[in-house]
Amino acid sequence: MTVPAFGLGTFRLKDDVVRRVVADALELGYRAIDTAQGYDNEAEIGEVLSQSGVPREQVYLTTKIKPANYRREALLDSLRQSLEKLRVEQVDLTLIHWPVPRGEVRPEEYLSALAEAREAGLTREIGVSNFNIAGLKQAREVLGGVPIATNQVEIHPYLQNRTLVEFARQEGLHLTSYMTLAVGKVMGDEVLQDIARAHNATPAQVALAWALGQGHSVIPSSTKRENLASNLQAQTLRLTAEDMARIAALEQGEAARIANPPQARPDWD
Repeated sequence: MTVPAFGLGTFRLKDDVVRRVVADALELGYRAIDTAQGYDNEAEIGEVLSQSGVPREQVYLTTKIKPANYRREALLDSLRQSLEKLRVEQVDLTLIHWPVPRGEVRPEEYLSALAEAREAGLTREIGVSNFNIAGLKQAREVLGGVPIATNQVEIHPYLQNRTLVEFARQEGLHLTSYMTLAVGKVMGDEVLQDIARAHNATPAQVALAWALGQGHSVIPSSTKRENLASNLQAQTLRLTAEDMARIAALEQGEAARIANPPQARPDWD
């Protein structure tokens, strides 16, 4: 696995907020940053990175291609534009943001274009986001020997995506959990609060440690410096088998899904 286990997510962070958060994160020791063309914050992130003093080779930078740019030429051109905004010659990882299974551009085209972007040196690695099992199988067929670095999907205590997780584990495919904190819902959960008290931790740290303990990468976000610092400590939190079993019982299935745009989503497993 080359995708870092812990990084900073920047979804919904804009303008001066994303500048401040990324600057704080880098000062605190974050060395992986996740963005996307659709987040409309690549330029601000690039500005902070260039001024941070942190060597480029120390930061693992991920962006995602938005569906409007899935045509071959548009994908390549848009990624070049992303590099300009981020002020880098190459990103470490580029993902297809959503599969859009019933869209005008077929997966064969945008996946092949993504592989071409890798071959051209625009991105070191490639991957996907929000792909179901069928989509992952198709992606492997299209990409051939080009490895899929990760599939970034919504995974949190209330939506544990067990079928997809088991498939990925059997196939050796890495997963990145996004919305691991369920947009803050974990903070008020009595089970997670109880586990947190037993470890002198926070419910957020418990949720992140749970995901990390399954081998997933995580990319939590916060606008508060103290939360950014606290989240980092989840990397050293070791949950017991009983803790993991209690969290497993929190599963609510599809009713708990947060990110679910009808025009782009696959048929979830």
